Amino acid sequence: MRILQILPELNVGGVETGVVDLAKELVKNGYHSVVISNGGSLVAKLTLRGTKHYRLPVHKKSPFTILRMISKVANVIEKEKIEIVHARSRVPAWIGYFAARRKGVSFITTAHGYYNNYFFSRVMGWGKRVIVPSRAIGRHMIKDFKVPPQKVVLIPRGVDLDKFTLLNNFTKGEIPASRDLTESNFNPLSFSQKSGVATIGLIGRITPGKGHLDFIKAVARVVREIPQLKVLIVGDVAPRKEKYRDEIDLLVKRFGLSRYVHFLSWQKDIPKVLSQLDVLVAPSTIPEAFGRVIIEAQASGVPVIATNVGGIVDIIEDRQNGILIPPREPAKMAEAIIELIKNKQLAFSLAQKAREKVEKEFSLTGMFKKTLELYQEVSSQKKILIIKLGALGDLILAVPSLRAIRKEFPHQHISLLTDERVYGIIYQCPYLSEIIVYQRKGKGKIIRILKLARRLRQEDFDIGIDLQNNWQSHLILYLSKIYKRYGYNRKGGFLLSDKVDYFHPRGASKEVLPPVKHQLRLLNLLNINQIDERLELWTSPEEERYIEDFLRQEWIGREQKIIAINLFAKWETKNWDLENLSQLATKLMKLYSARIVLIGESRYRRKSEKFQSLLKARIVNAVGKTNLGELVYLLKRCELLVTPDSAAMHIAAAVGTPFVALFGPTEPRSHLPPTEKFRVIKKNLPCSPCYRHNCLTKKCMRRIKVDDVLTAVKEIMSDER
Repeated sequence: MRILQILPELNVGGVETGVVDLAKELVKNGYHSVVISNGGSLVAKLTLRGTKHYRLPVHKKSPFTILRMISKVANVIEKEKIEIVHARSRVPAWIGYFAARRKGVSFITTAHGYYNNYFFSRVMGWGKRVIVPSRAIGRHMIKDFKVPPQKVVLIPRGVDLDKFTLLNNFTKGEIPASRDLTESNFNPLSFSQKSGVATIGLIGRITPGKGHLDFIKAVARVVREIPQLKVLIVGDVAPRKEKYRDEIDLLVKRFGLSRYVHFLSWQKDIPKVLSQLDVLVAPSTIPEAFGRVIIEAQASGVPVIATNVGGIVDIIEDRQNGILIPPREPAKMAEAIIELIKNKQLAFSLAQKAREKVEKEFSLTGMFKKTLELYQEVSSQKKILIIKLGALGDLILAVPSLRAIRKEFPHQHISLLTDERVYGIIYQCPYLSEIIVYQRKGKGKIIRILKLARRLRQEDFDIGIDLQNNWQSHLILYLSKIYKRYGYNRKGGFLLSDKVDYFHPRGASKEVLPPVKHQLRLLNLLNINQIDERLELWTSPEEERYIEDFLRQEWIGREQKIIAINLFAKWETKNWDLENLSQLATKLMKLYSARIVLIGESRYRRKSEKFQSLLKARIVNAVGKTNLGELVYLLKRCELLVTPDSAAMHIAAAVGTPFVALFGPTEPRSHLPPTEKFRVIKKNLPCSPCYRHNCLTKKCMRRIKVDDVLTAVKEIMSDER
């Protein structure tokens, strides 16, 4: 696996240390590790361990620089054959996101802290997965940035347990008061200290959120009771926070603490600093994303006192493996420090349990294992969106394609976007992981498309397959930010990334393919070159019981022959004359001693009742009395179906029921389902196929005679015997 991490710089800090640690583990385990940053003091350490580093100004917020960096990072992705881009900060995330999309690789982020809810910060929630170091940051990303919970992955930061070892047996020495501890050559371990001197410390960048002022106020209380005290404040001043450092110095002098409090610049060897401490204090006043120094101290056997803010509460259980205090309360902080210094048994117990928890939950090995599992999941598992909004018959004809896609991608998440009106025919399909229902008809189409696209963007689909193939479905795929978008080059085909030419049956000079083979041309783009053309549909036990009860109420037993007649198609130009249908029904009842069952949508109920009045014999009117699943089972119970060009013939083919189809304005070769149990009746005219919804003459349908249909029925019934 080939991983690219991208962050602003590689100077000292928790994020930077985490990147270096992860890169080290990737290389150690045989993976290709690449890091892009603006450079820094940790680059030498990174490259020495085998990670390749590219220095680029990915920290600059200038829009022109960001645009330039997208191309440069995309080139690195291509050159290094990167599979996953892992962004660690906002500006690099913007660059990494668009570079990853340009090259079609996966993109993930790690949210290392709390972000203001501005548009610029939203990119941190755009990863296929969003790693968070604590539950607090996870809640922040879900609540403030609307990141779907299923995309958020908790992976706490890890500590190198070989580097941060238990340091119980060490000799402490006194630091001379005259020594300037800010000198660059100062080594906190190079001085001897009188026994009985307690050492407490605060390690972190000097910035108001770290709570230094509260810490100094607490120290002023502690020295009254424990005068033998040494205080180490370790860390550099954050940019533009020099005045805050001056405030700390002023407070130290005001309380007369200069001989107790020693400031150290950032130390490369934190384990040595921790070896000097009896207690670590983390007095943050604002929510911390995690608190790396806390687990480093706990790994070293140093008891910790911390404020109960942000991700800290994921690490410390109060008085179980540390002590939690409210923020901005120096008095309670002082009480906790005094208690731990005086109560050695409590301090040892907390340190011991803390080390156990670190080993179990916060080891570098554990962090790497979870991160690698996430990389493997993102790399291997693709999310596929198939669009087939309707109509009903077309959706049934798409079942072989659904089956072929599942066969090609057996372990991937496959979703189908379809019209709510046809959901009932496909909801039990075993080839789908999920069905997304869309209200296709109605007012406000553009608004509905935009809302749908927003929802689909949150799902992070990798592949979109457009079996609908119109401007609406192409636009949905494009707005959903799906990188690979497959479809036919028609009606907005420029919105697709991969496309094939569309053959329309009205084009006399163009090839006419059966519908399933027509779809196979599109699937060829996904390396699917063979397809099982069988149609399938599925019914529930409840739907089957409903139909059996319905037929019993109509005095139709198991041995009774049933012939279904579908009176109406949606287009008026497809429909046969009702008088002809009534003559046909009468002859079929006499010829086969069969019961006639009328099927159709509820909107045709009045017309079906009119048809009933034309017949003297009793027929069963099921028009509008079944849902789609029940209709499937009803047709399965029939010996034969007579229908115009409509979805009913596709249902019949899927359940193995023979049918006679009457075609007029449409081309049979483009719409017939793949089955051998059928007959087609069509009168070829110069104007056919016209695909018109309205026609004054309807010659193509009027030329079909009752005897034509009856002959076709006899042929099929004879074949079935």
